[in-house]
Amino acid sequence: MKALLVPGLAVLLVSTAAQARPDQRIPGKPHPVMAPLEQAATDCFAETVMANPKATRLAQAGRWYDAAGVIGFLCRPEVSRMVQAHDRLYGSGTGDRYFKGAYAKHLDKQLEARLQPMLETKTVASAEPAAEKVTGTAGDVQPAADAAQ
Repeated sequence: MKALLVPGLAVLLVSTAAQARPDQRIPGKPHPVMAPLEQAATDCFAETVMANPKATRLAQAGRWYDAAGVIGFLCRPEVSRMVQAHDRLYGSGTGDRYFKGAYAKHLDKQLEARLQPMLETKTVASAEPAAEKVTGTAGDVQPAADAAQ
């Protein structure tokens, strides 16, 4: 009886372990567990870069990775969740390697795509009269139309 129990238990353990291993990531296809965590970390980096003057200046200079480095500690909770999930899915220690490797490699491109439009100087129309059309007497500034009355 023991002779049948041990091999049967071994087969059961091997088959459940094989089922527990997730499929390998397919490049370009979002992973159902990792994609929301990656998005949350990237959102955090984008928001904090725009909220920090030094990081914003680095971003305006096109130094996206450096900009993220200035504020990176603020996104530690989001990054930790992503790293821990990766460790659970692919094995201990893989999350840290993923964050420092594949994720960091594409972070600058993600930040640039998201933040570059906000950093560009744009010309906007104004309904205010031009400065040279404003006249004044004794320090009072009045639009030219009011001064003619």
